[in-house]
Amino acid sequence: MLTRQEEHVSARIDALKCEMIAFLQEIVRIPTINPPGDNYRPCAITIGDRLRAFGYDVSFIEAEGLPEHTAKFPRVNTMGIIQSDGPTLHFNGHTDVVPPGAGWTLDPFAATIKDGCVYGRGVTDQKAGLAASLFAIEAIRREGIRLGGTIVQSATVDEESGGFAGVAYLARHGFIRREATDYVIITEPLDYNRVCLGHRGVYWFEVETRGKIAHGSMPFLGASAIEKMSRFIEQIESRLKPMLNDRITAMPVEPEGARRATININSISGGQHPDELQTPCVADRCRAIFDRRFLIEENFEEVRAEILALLEKMRREDADFDYELKDMMTVHPTMTAPHSKLVATMQSAISDATGEDPQLIASPGTYDQKHFARIAGIRQCIAYGPGILALAHQPDEYCRIDHLVASCKAMAIAAMRLLGE
Repeated sequence: MLTRQEEHVSARIDALKCEMIAFLQEIVRIPTINPPGDNYRPCAITIGDRLRAFGYDVSFIEAEGLPEHTAKFPRVNTMGIIQSDGPTLHFNGHTDVVPPGAGWTLDPFAATIKDGCVYGRGVTDQKAGLAASLFAIEAIRREGIRLGGTIVQSATVDEESGGFAGVAYLARHGFIRREATDYVIITEPLDYNRVCLGHRGVYWFEVETRGKIAHGSMPFLGASAIEKMSRFIEQIESRLKPMLNDRITAMPVEPEGARRATININSISGGQHPDELQTPCVADRCRAIFDRRFLIEENFEEVRAEILALLEKMRREDADFDYELKDMMTVHPTMTAPHSKLVATMQSAISDATGEDPQLIASPGTYDQKHFARIAGIRQCIAYGPGILALAHQPDEYCRIDHLVASCKAMAIAAMRLLGE
């Protein structure tokens, strides 16, 4: 049940709906495309100006020293703080969006309103979440309620490419740390009536196979690196995938198919570039990048050892099999305890704001919770925000306005209950 003050704040959010939608449109119209990292600074300034107008002390933090932070594509993060005695609640969202891609029927950066929805690249993933958290706290402020704790709002970059110039940078440089943060809500689009507890792990690795070049009319005098790669892929299909399919996590990962361990081939290249003039040669190099998603019940060292075992088996069976395994990225699984104060409070807030029974889920892919948990060491961290998860990265991406408003109310109620007055 809502208290009288929570009812007033909810009503205030209804009154702020048009202002919140206009702000969402404003930031969607800034094409913060990653890669390469376009327009990060203008978006950071736009959000920072709004935070300042809402009473925050604002800082712009650039990812100095990282190779992706350049004069042409600066990595600029925004942090706003309203300081008070008591616990700290940190809302985080990312400003970068993936390229629009093909298939759009509307301008991906026009932020068109149609049939009760706002359309645009990144509106669901995840600029609607940024708008919702800013206006959740602003509704409390405009009601004249002073929270009994500190509010932090951060708008960070590069989540779509790992978050290393964003949340990871802030955590490594002490801007986010366990001693100064009690609760974190990442406003990713997991649907407005669901709470996300964490995510699976990921191991990206590259395998390069090496052959022997020869004339294409006499391939028997050479050794094709592409053929060697195809045999490795066949081993993955016939030996590894059946084992992975038998491994099922107890985490409530959605969709249900992602509760199994998986492996995917991200890319493969070998021999000559297909768009260039061809010469008759046996390919002496082939490279492939693999995406292995592992479960919280799996041990990473064993995950990597399985890949290495397949490669070594092939080397034993073929004296000419030559390869190199390169680790590219490792993210360990993480999950906040389902019965923690943050989860319970968010569940009750969603229930009272929407009238629906909120579901606890875990994400099939990783997001910035990995950095809050693994680098900053923050235990109570969840993802919650407006938007339908299945629409992320799709053409004609949209966020329903009623979901935006409902999630904003849930965030405001949760903040009041976590921090008090």
